[in-house]
Amino acid sequence: MASDSAIQLIARQHWLEPVADGLHSAVHGSFTAAGPAGQKVADALHGVWLGHPLHPVLTDIPIGSWTAAMVLDALEAASGHRSFGRGADAAIGVGVTGAVGAALAGVTDWAHTDGRARRIGLAHGLLNLGALALYTTSLVLRRRQARRAGRVVGVLGFVVANAAAYLGGHLVYSEQVGVDHTAAQRVPQAFVPVLRDDELPDNELRRATADGTPVLLLRRGGRLYAISETCAHLGGPLAEGKLEDLSVTCPWHGSRYALDDGRVLSGPSTFAQPCFEARVRDGYIEVRAARR
Repeated sequence: MASDSAIQLIARQHWLEPVADGLHSAVHGSFTAAGPAGQKVADALHGVWLGHPLHPVLTDIPIGSWTAAMVLDALEAASGHRSFGRGADAAIGVGVTGAVGAALAGVTDWAHTDGRARRIGLAHGLLNLGALALYTTSLVLRRRQARRAGRVVGVLGFVVANAAAYLGGHLVYSEQVGVDHTAAQRVPQAFVPVLRDDELPDNELRRATADGTPVLLLRRGGRLYAISETCAHLGGPLAEGKLEDLSVTCPWHGSRYALDDGRVLSGPSTFAQPCFEARVRDGYIEVRAARR
């Protein structure tokens, strides 16, 4: 298909890497320089407070508004009624405002991608910036009474925005960006042995498997903690992460989770880790899905 060929072409554009690296450094540097406040802003833009990535929520605003503007422009052109045009102008303004918010959330998420996904994500972002520029131009032309030119530029903006949306869909459905990487795991409902009890020392992260599902184990103060070992953000190995108090930080992108209940303590992840009940029986540590 032509669309698949276009994505493959974008993915092969390695010249985008220096641009991506520079933008990546700027985004990370900005949040890091701001210290704890920067982390709070980043978490808000990721959608940690929402329990779901914020970016796709915000993208509905410009797409919906600009679609409405297209319809209202067509009605104005067909009927000559200026009220339709005023509605189109207002819809474009709402879309432009929403696009700015979507861009801020999107670049914050994008900064935690790499390789092929980073290149496609950069193209996605550049197209969205192009659509934003076109719609801003359309709005200026309309206010200068060049309505026909404004409608033409708006149509171009709509085409570019939908091309960007297609790439965004590819990032989610094919590159698995912004999805819960633990969602498809089969968690045992009955206790199953995963590790000999004497193989888990105190205060040390250890990876085990429960019916093929990776489990992260910790023993502290006579209590066992167990959560999914696969990071929900992009599938990082939490057993290789940093243990601090009763939390673990993913070594890939820095998501931090509480070991007692799997909740997200800091992003970029917005999804909590699945939790397990753990016990010792006949010299083995056994786990099962936590009862909610």
